Amino acid sequence: MSVRVLPPELAEKARKELSEDPKRLEDSLQHLKQWIDKQPHLNARKDDQWLAAFLRGCKFSIERAKEKLDTYYTIRKTAPELFSLNHRSPRFKEILEMGSYMVLPNPTGPAAPIIVVVRPGCYDPDKFNIMEVMSVSNVLIKIMLMELDNAVVAGTQTILDLEGVSMGHFLQMTPTVMKKMVVLGEDALPLRLKGTHYLNTPAGFETVFNAMKMLLSEKNKSRLHVHNKNYEEMYQHIPKEVLPEEYGGCAGTIIEIIDYWKKKIEEYDEWLEEDLKYGSDELKRPGKPKTAEDMFGADGSFRQLQFD
Repeated sequence: MSVRVLPPELAEKARKELSEDPKRLEDSLQHLKQWIDKQPHLNARKDDQWLAAFLRGCKFSIERAKEKLDTYYTIRKTAPELFSLNHRSPRFKEILEMGSYMVLPNPTGPAAPIIVVVRPGCYDPDKFNIMEVMSVSNVLIKIMLMELDNAVVAGTQTILDLEGVSMGHFLQMTPTVMKKMVVLGEDALPLRLKGTHYLNTPAGFETVFNAMKMLLSEKNKSRLHVHNKNYEEMYQHIPKEVLPEEYGGCAGTIIEIIDYWKKKIEEYDEWLEEDLKYGSDELKRPGKPKTAEDMFGADGSFRQLQFD
């Protein structure tokens, strides 16, 4: 078994909150691997560290871990646009260098969540689509699941900075796009979402915010915080010391964080390339194949909605 040993504070959190027992971990991993082998439609990774992330994200319920794994790989088949950009492509690198999606590698404490900063206003909606930006973020999330134990055990908090967001960005947020984001975030990824903090909210924000909120579970609705331009209020939830200098913090600059991830993606180059082969073959699924419409519903647009 090749799963990193958790540091003491994080191991204690995993024991208390996730029911993790190191003595049972190997048996649970073996059970998941045997289950994957028996699924004719499923071609899934079986790295110990990868599967451990799903067990931890499901509080060691093997049945829930199976459901998440199946959903994750099914989304890769039914919503391939969420994973569309190859990490080696120039377009991927261009989006990465904008810093539209950044994982801050240092937690706020030994057993604290990892902070993610999302800045959609950094990309030009006439040139890029939100799904391309999501596909870049999903590469970073894969690495985060393999590397950052705090994210897997303690969860993530997201800062959604809407500075520079335009109507063009809002119009890309169709109901189906939002549904795909929610299904991926809540049903497929083994991450504990500990809160989203909205900054610099523009006109029209309420329309998209309320529509997205309707799709979330009650637990995740209660973890939404709108700070607008009140950074001091945000610091009560997310300490300054883990934030980039541009957000009043002292954890380096945005450029330095982007460089960190560029190097990390280089380190994972072959792993990421090999990862492209995994997914589901719905024609081989026992029973009824799953379709995009089954998972996400019919498409629509916010063009009919009223923006202030």
